Amino acid sequence: MNRISESIVFKSIFGIVLVLIVFTGIICAIGYNGVTDALLEQYSSDAFQTAHIAAAKVDGDRMEAYEKSEGKTEEYNKVIDALDVLCNESGSMFIYVIQPDLKDYGHITFLFSTMNKDSEYTRFDFGYVRETTNDDYKMKYDWLYTGEREEALVVRDLGYIETDPHITAMVPIKDSAGKTQAILCVQKQMDVLAASRTNFIENVLGALILFALFIVICQGIFLYTVLFRPIRTIKNEAERFARENVKSARKLTESITSVDEVGKLADSIDQMEEQITEYVEDLKNVTAENERIATELSVATSIQVGMLPSEFPALPEKEGVEIFASMVPAREVGGDFYDFFYVDDDHLCLVIADVSGKGVPAALYMMSSMILIKSNAKMGKSPAKILEDVNNSLCTHNDEMFVTVWVGILDIRTGVMMAANGGHEYPVITGADGRFELLKDKHGFVLGGMENMKYTEYEIQMTPGSKIFVYTDGVPEATDAKEAMYGTDRLLAAMNEEPDASPEKIINNIKESVDKFVDNAEQFDDITMLCVEYKADNNNSYEQ
Repeated sequence: MNRISESIVFKSIFGIVLVLIVFTGIICAIGYNGVTDALLEQYSSDAFQTAHIAAAKVDGDRMEAYEKSEGKTEEYNKVIDALDVLCNESGSMFIYVIQPDLKDYGHITFLFSTMNKDSEYTRFDFGYVRETTNDDYKMKYDWLYTGEREEALVVRDLGYIETDPHITAMVPIKDSAGKTQAILCVQKQMDVLAASRTNFIENVLGALILFALFIVICQGIFLYTVLFRPIRTIKNEAERFARENVKSARKLTESITSVDEVGKLADSIDQMEEQITEYVEDLKNVTAENERIATELSVATSIQVGMLPSEFPALPEKEGVEIFASMVPAREVGGDFYDFFYVDDDHLCLVIADVSGKGVPAALYMMSSMILIKSNAKMGKSPAKILEDVNNSLCTHNDEMFVTVWVGILDIRTGVMMAANGGHEYPVITGADGRFELLKDKHGFVLGGMENMKYTEYEIQMTPGSKIFVYTDGVPEATDAKEAMYGTDRLLAAMNEEPDASPEKIINNIKESVDKFVDNAEQFDDITMLCVEYKADNNNSYEQ
């Protein structure tokens, strides 16, 4: 039953039936009123005709004699016999003559009263006085006595009625001077009118029901042929394609040839199947290619991670330094890198760099830069010379990319660090009060941007417990959902919460601070940090 009620044909036929029901109701209402008015007009015309005939049988000049007869004189009986015959021949229920109280028409007196022989009611006796039924009668009595009207009709089919629904046609009985002496009334029951009206309604309803059935059958056949069967074919094909995901060997438009909306829908389904089939094939190829690229990226990530020191503590504590570093790439592979290694027994080289760009090209440039820096440092060159020679090497075969680099070489015996900056972020060092502060060193030009650039070295004297922190721009430029940047002020605040903490703890504090700031915002740049703490040797192996 639910499936039937959900079908388009059922809904369409139901809608048509509903419209026909409303239409039938309107027609019946209009017909009912129209037939009622027509039948009432005909009915009242017959009643008035009977009333005028009856009024001619009553002599208006003899009203006083009729009143005095008390209904027993031969003249009186002759008149009432004539009215009685007319009442039965005309099919009237009552014919009677009355005299209203002319003061207020509040009651009437019966002079003549006849009744149809088939009636179940009782006629009124001569001289019977009765209160006027309602104001409608009073108004019309007044019309007839004042000469305002020559006829008056009362229709009683609502409310309390003693003799069932009826109409009463009234005409004045006048004397030879033209003065109204009494009123003659003809009452006809409305049962005949009601029967005629009911018969009309039944006929109209029967015709409309037959018409509705004809429309429903024709419309059902039409909808099934033109709409339901093609749509069911389209539905079945759509379900098959969704289940099998294979284009049909026979197109829908070969079986549905109409050029209407259903035909266009079938053509759209055919095109959709072709496009989805092609898309799935392309998707398979793209997926295979993406899997290959993902595999290669995974290998590249492993290679990149393998090139960076990742096990901590990285150097034995007796060597006088504690180091911790981390890198979080924005993509599978990044362009940032850090490194630390011994140039000789007493000198530790520290490096942090940031390659322009992201992804695989930046990672390749990063590895090339990292190898060049390490090779030049191993030759015993100063930080400035390292940057100068690496810059020239990178400029030889590079037109687009560059790298910012900070290099420091720490003499672990004396705590003296020589450093040079190639366009990189300012380092953070421990100040005289033990708190972290920016060291605004002199920047040289980025590496790979222009040949034969010169770089300036500077010296940092580290003491036991002092630290140096270097980082890439992914830290201060980390942004939240409102595109506000983290900045160096927040960086210093996070570091100075525990300035005496270990390098690992300091970097973890910064990570937590950055993560809390950016919340769920996407990371757009690599985030790389390196922190070194210089420590006094417990065995006094090194000069302080």
